[in-house]
Amino acid sequence: MSANPFLGIMLHALGGFAAASFYLPFKGVRKWAWESYWLVGGFFSWIVAPLVAAAILNPHLFKILAGAPARALFWTYLFGVLWGIGGLTFGLAMRYLGLSLGYALALGFCAAFGTIIPPVFSGTFVDLMTHASGLTVLAGVGVCLAGIAVCGKAGILKERQLTEEQKAETVREFSFIKGLWIAVFAGVMSACMAFAFKAGESIGERAAEMGTSSTFCKTPVLVVALLGGFTTNGIWCLFLNVKNGTIRDYVRAQDASLIANYALSAMAGVTWYLQFFFYGMGTTKMGRYDFSSWTIHMAFIIVFSNIWGILSREWRGTNRKTHGLIVAGIVVLLLSTVVVGLGNYLDAR
Repeated sequence: MSANPFLGIMLHALGGFAAASFYLPFKGVRKWAWESYWLVGGFFSWIVAPLVAAAILNPHLFKILAGAPARALFWTYLFGVLWGIGGLTFGLAMRYLGLSLGYALALGFCAAFGTIIPPVFSGTFVDLMTHASGLTVLAGVGVCLAGIAVCGKAGILKERQLTEEQKAETVREFSFIKGLWIAVFAGVMSACMAFAFKAGESIGERAAEMGTSSTFCKTPVLVVALLGGFTTNGIWCLFLNVKNGTIRDYVRAQDASLIANYALSAMAGVTWYLQFFFYGMGTTKMGRYDFSSWTIHMAFIIVFSNIWGILSREWRGTNRKTHGLIVAGIVVLLLSTVVVGLGNYLDAR
């Protein structure tokens, strides 16, 4: 398949926008516990959307999965389970920190682990350092991490400057310490999705052999990986439903609209799935250094999540220095995607 890094970056931008936007419909859900709307949204994002998309784009989806190597299916599913733990706690990070700070902290760790470990594990990391293209890609990764650090610093300053009342206006359950630990754990575990894509390479290759367009050959991999994510989240959410007595949420919403709650949760779920739909497409265009896709994906998520945070007035009440820092962080992150794209372009040439 031919490399087209800049098209890949555009696809990653679409995925980043979807990832940064998926939580917004959840804010309209009323009279449901967190575990209830998270499970309904997860059912659409991890079961319904992957199956529908893969079935449409892969003429022989179930034959592809049935004939895929058992080892690839197992590891893709297992990494999906581990990623599911990260996704579960990622939602909690948003709950306690808000969009801007939650994304910056969680995705900082996620970007570092998800980008660097795959080439180290496969033994290609040293080879990267012997080529100008590889060094350029690594420089882009470094720029991305610097941008994430700047966004994180802005978030910490924001936390110090706002009163408890101001924090509660935009993030109802704001708790920096609790949210920080959850964000660190969520970021490390969420990096397992990058490993799931790596483990499922033979599934994608089989899809291409059976007639799937190279652009969409990652969609069967998502079916397996996201099934693992649903396993983790489904068990935990149902446990909380029983523990908290919220199992009745699925058939009632007290004074709120039950239909609206389901519709908003489904919208959030499908929007969430689109991040990896476009991410999978983007990786097929990045060439030999496709591991760098994870960095680009994380960068765009943080860029768009901070834009949403600004638009939702999460930064209201902070000073000019803090505003300047968050804008500078966004600019640095955008610059990192250009540098990574340039490295991939040099390799493609």
